[in-house]
Amino acid sequence: MFSLILIAVMSVIVFALLLNGLSLLRGPDLADRLLALDTMYINSIALLLVYGIYVSTQLYFEAALLIAMLGFVSTVAVCKFMLRGDIIE
Repeated sequence: MFSLILIAVMSVIVFALLLNGLSLLRGPDLADRLLALDTMYINSIALLLVYGIYVSTQLYFEAALLIAMLGFVSTVAVCKFMLRGDIIE
């Protein structure tokens, strides 16, 4: 029963990723596309965590942590580029 719930949760997260991909392609502005990309990496973290629970291994948790760190740094870099036009001062 628990595995069926995890599969259902993974399918909902994949559907959310597809909707975020559509928003990423359709977004009229760079800020909208950045927000869709941020939501995509958060959903991919959630998908990795749920899949890690499903297969009972800790490898996916470490991958999710790595994606979280890289996603934060890339978001800060793109926001700084959007505000100032340059990343390094």
